[in-house]
Amino acid sequence: MPIRKKTNKNPPVMSHEFIIQNHADIVSCVAMVFLLGLMFEITSKFAVIFITVQYNVTISANEGPDETAVNYFHHGIKDLATVFFYMLVAIIMHAIIQEYVLDKINKKKHFSKTKHSKFNESGQLSAFYLFSFGWGASILLSENFLSNPVNLWEGYPHTLMPFQMKFYFICQLGYWLHALPELYFQKTKKAAVNIDIFCSLNRLGLVLLVLHYFIELLFHVSRLIYFSNENRQFGFTIWAVLFVLGRLLTLSLSVLTVGFGLATAENQGFDLAAGNFNIVFVRITVLAAICLSQVFMMWKFINFQLRRWREHSQVQTLKKKPAPAKSKSKKDKANGVNGVNSHAADSPRARKEKSS
Repeated sequence: MPIRKKTNKNPPVMSHEFIIQNHADIVSCVAMVFLLGLMFEITSKFAVIFITVQYNVTISANEGPDETAVNYFHHGIKDLATVFFYMLVAIIMHAIIQEYVLDKINKKKHFSKTKHSKFNESGQLSAFYLFSFGWGASILLSENFLSNPVNLWEGYPHTLMPFQMKFYFICQLGYWLHALPELYFQKTKKAAVNIDIFCSLNRLGLVLLVLHYFIELLFHVSRLIYFSNENRQFGFTIWAVLFVLGRLLTLSLSVLTVGFGLATAENQGFDLAAGNFNIVFVRITVLAAICLSQVFMMWKFINFQLRRWREHSQVQTLKKKPAPAKSKSKKDKANGVNGVNSHAADSPRARKEKSS
């Protein structure tokens, strides 16, 4: 009798399945290498580039005896290393939320395959949008961008940023870039990666990101509520209204800042080294790009609403359609209609009574 070989459920080390199953642990080890590098003098200078925000500039805020130093930051090539490190952090946080929160809820709810995928997507994005919206809103309030909209274009080009703002944008880039390795880890065929690039318009970019994140947060929270109870769809109605208003507000702020604010600014001209792109061609290009993006989002929104309307109409049609009549049983067919035998008239007794 041949001996049956035992199947090893654990995939081989460094195989495709091994990397997918253990990608969070592998990425954690890579991130720990950079953190351990801070402990040694030889490697600390190299590790700092990946972990801390670079290109610090100290500027005196007040003149005279009350002079205070304020730290600002500008961008450079070293920021790519920092973005890479926080991309690793985003992958780790993605895995933690998936394993310790979403997977446990999925086991209790027993979602279908389609709902399971959408629930994971909304769960991950809800956490990210909530964190990004709260952090971005706090920066807007601290920098007085909401109370004084003139700050959106005043002092252009905005090449210098406070620490919180630059760190915010680095984390945003790290999160959206982490979607690329997640395509491999999750075996996903496609994903959308949105990276907002502004020509020294980081203040306007921050406002538009916070606005966009708030609307998207409402959508994904509404979808999570819908998965828990399909009768709760009121959140989608609020989201639909705010989505349209958000597109109009985005266009209004963009035209106000780029079309009017920068057009009347004193610092006109094109200087790549100084980060100044305040010329007519660039302004028109930026406005056209923003308008096209908003039109594309509205087109997707309209298609989404039409698809939901068609699905709802089909469901209502099926509910109103009358149920088909029940087919007669074999016993009824044998005994005739209403239990009367169709062959009763042909019986001998019936023929005798008829002849008499």
